[in-house]
Amino acid sequence: MPLVTIDVIKDVFTTEQKQDLIENVTEAMIKVEGEAMRQVTWVRINEVEQGDWAIGGKMLNAKAVHDMATAAS
Repeated sequence: MPLVTIDVIKDVFTTEQKQDLIENVTEAMIKVEGEAMRQVTWVRINEVEQGDWAIGGKMLNAKAVHDMATAAS
């Protein structure tokens, strides 16, 4: 049974965005594994507290992630 874990910083994604992640990741697994795996494909989202995640030695919070996403687009 597939278990997919997605780690995100708390308050970066809305409930609707997390639902989209769950649905799209499930669909990706089904595309690879086949429809029979749908009922046993688990997707888990772990929310890490702001400041408990860092890149390049700098602690991240939701604003920093949103700023990075804006700069990348």
